[in-house]
Amino acid sequence: MDAVEKSLEEGAECSHILHTIAACRGAIDALMGEVIEGHIRFHVVDPDQHPTSERSQAAQELIDVIKMYMK
Repeated sequence: MDAVEKSLEEGAECSHILHTIAACRGAIDALMGEVIEGHIRFHVVDPDQHPTSERSQAAQELIDVIKMYMK
């Protein structure tokens, strides 16, 4: 984010700024996916504890869908 701000302040080329924004967005999306997965595992249900239960399977499916969506 600092790199985007610095590029804007320095009047960098639009293409450079857009590439920097895209890189930030990718990093933020990846972080969001990790935080959501952690939230599911630690606060909703850990699919690794009882992998055959219906809730655990649903939690793992949700994690998988989120990972696909975030790509």
